[in-house]
Amino acid sequence: MRKSIKILASSAIIAVASSTAVQAGELTIATVNNGHMIKMQGLTHHFEAANPGVTVNWVTLDEGTLRSRVTTDIATKGGQFDVMTIGMYEAPMWGAKGWLNKLEFDASYDTDDLLPAIRDGLSSGGNLYAAPFYGESSMIMYRKDLLDAAGMSMPDNPTWGHVQDAAAAMTDRANGVSGICLRGKPGWGDNMAFLTTMANSFGGKWFDEDWKPALDSPAWNHAVSFYVDLLTKYGPPGSEGNSFGEILPLTQTGKCGMWIDATIAASFISDPAESEVSDVIAYAQSPVAVTSRGANWLWAWSLAVPAGTEQAEDAKAFVQWATSKDYIALVGKELGWGSVPTGTRASTYEIAEFKAAANFAEAELKAINSANPSFSSQDRTPYQGVQFAAIPEFQEIGAEVGQQMSAALAGTITVEQALYNSQAYAVRAMKRAGY
Repeated sequence: MRKSIKILASSAIIAVASSTAVQAGELTIATVNNGHMIKMQGLTHHFEAANPGVTVNWVTLDEGTLRSRVTTDIATKGGQFDVMTIGMYEAPMWGAKGWLNKLEFDASYDTDDLLPAIRDGLSSGGNLYAAPFYGESSMIMYRKDLLDAAGMSMPDNPTWGHVQDAAAAMTDRANGVSGICLRGKPGWGDNMAFLTTMANSFGGKWFDEDWKPALDSPAWNHAVSFYVDLLTKYGPPGSEGNSFGEILPLTQTGKCGMWIDATIAASFISDPAESEVSDVIAYAQSPVAVTSRGANWLWAWSLAVPAGTEQAEDAKAFVQWATSKDYIALVGKELGWGSVPTGTRASTYEIAEFKAAANFAEAELKAINSANPSFSSQDRTPYQGVQFAAIPEFQEIGAEVGQQMSAALAGTITVEQALYNSQAYAVRAMKRAGY
């Protein structure tokens, strides 16, 4: 049987791969359509050269579609994919259910080099079930030139009030510049990833300690009202349809004065080959209102091997290669050190070439290290997760709440109605689940 894998590898990996050639088989990999994943696909000829006869079939999807496809496939044991791109929400739950293969790599992989917050978030019972391709928190990315021109500055830990003032100062409708760009596209991993961190900072939470939904609280109302007002006055038109993929080009072309989103975006907006404003972008930590707890999220797009695959060993070999130190070195060598996938390994932040190329490195690492999934709101909660609650029911609830928040942003319903509907839906869902 022919082998099919598409991967990247450095000359050092080629030598290793040649001595431990994978067995014949074809790998189908489901992944998300972001820059780092696309770049990985463009480098797969390195792995193919080291493994004659090996090919990889890529299924590249937007975030929402990817989550839906892989969740359906693994829950129904569909067997469509040999490697899945999943995150810190799915990995520990699916691993504990026996839906994923444990990932055990040889000593050269150096599992201890993985950032503790990222590694722990992808593990269950002490076992690693997904290997991080890149990790991220969230932070403020802003045009310093516009703030300077307005006579303002951005502290490293600003309040939401200061962010609002900065957005007002940078908005220039005549020249198509919005003071702030934020996610509005509905989805538990789209608008709700951002909105949950905002609500956290206003003192909100998804559930109280008795698992009662808490979306009808004053804190959520204050946060969502502030969010809607902020984007209505200073955001781009159609914000209710914007997520990472829509806001990135706006920022790269200078149309966003400020963007609060995944730290991984910094590598794309600071690259002069991709961004028209790369030389004026600066960074700060996520805004706070009444607390800094949960103000910035924690996530890792990671590669996992479903338990049902018939190509488990080949799939694990791919995962080890694609998340290794050597892969990071390859990207740095071929595509530039500002393009390497970050947020996964401590050693990446010690590479002189990376630190010289990535002016965002310090802010990114600070944000990642400050996130605490075990205590992510002003008050204690029964769930793990910063921008999500790590229970199976959250995906359904988060998706519905995301629709309600997007409708409020579009102005088709009020914030109060959106939160009322969200609370009622969450209560019904939790009762059905037996909480």
